[in-house]
Amino acid sequence: MAETSNAQADIGVIGGSGFYSFLDDVTEITVKTPYGSPSDSIFVGEVADRRVAFLPRHGRRHHLPPHRINYRANLWALRSLGVRQVLGPCAVGGLRPEYGPGTLLVPDQLVDRTKSRVQTFFDGEPLPDGRVPNVVHLTFADPYCPAGRKAALAAARGRDWEPVDGGTMVVIEGPRFSTRAESRWHAEQGWAVVGMTGHPEAVLARELELCYTSIALVTDLDAGTEAGEAVSHGEVMRVFGENIGRLREVLFDTIRELPDGRGRDCLCTMAHDGWNLGIDLP
Repeated sequence: MAETSNAQADIGVIGGSGFYSFLDDVTEITVKTPYGSPSDSIFVGEVADRRVAFLPRHGRRHHLPPHRINYRANLWALRSLGVRQVLGPCAVGGLRPEYGPGTLLVPDQLVDRTKSRVQTFFDGEPLPDGRVPNVVHLTFADPYCPAGRKAALAAARGRDWEPVDGGTMVVIEGPRFSTRAESRWHAEQGWAVVGMTGHPEAVLARELELCYTSIALVTDLDAGTEAGEAVSHGEVMRVFGENIGRLREVLFDTIRELPDGRGRDCLCTMAHDGWNLGIDLP
């Protein structure tokens, strides 16, 4: 439950404080969920005449590693504020030599190689209030929203930052980076980029019938892509910092390009397909 009435938003952005900290009028909101607390407070402001809820994925102090993020609480909290479309900007490693630092990629497929993350709301486990969600088997062949992808691609091109249209993001457990052997294997599968946070974020959004779009900034060539220096956290943060301004512009233009959420007719809105969920969504 939000602590302020000025809590409603149409669009959610799961990313760092660099996306909202400069806005003039931001309301900080604390949200409680049946799944515990989200990564941090949610910051609601206005971008392009749209109400937007910003949630720091790793917490504002970047104190949560990828495997300890409460993904269920994050997505539930956003939906409880009225969010129906979610943008998930993230830093990734390139798995092909042509996808070097500074590449912007809007993936259309996902591979899950995480190991310990809870990735469903519908597991038959009782909630603290006694409600029991049913077991639901979700269709997830196309993990990203087609309308959101279209908006993100148009926004990037409008900023003269030609994006890679499509490609598979493989998500690893982290927080360590891949070995060279793992990285080469990922590349041999034809996958495009590797990250640590894109799953279960995408599938949980789909379970809540939220539109979810990933916007991936390549910060490094992954360890197996070329000989030489391995990936380092410092280098990732340096490249991300150099591109945060451009990424923020693309993100805000994407918000402007997104269709009105009240008229959504994409596949994301039909995820439940008539299932009895056993619980009411916020």
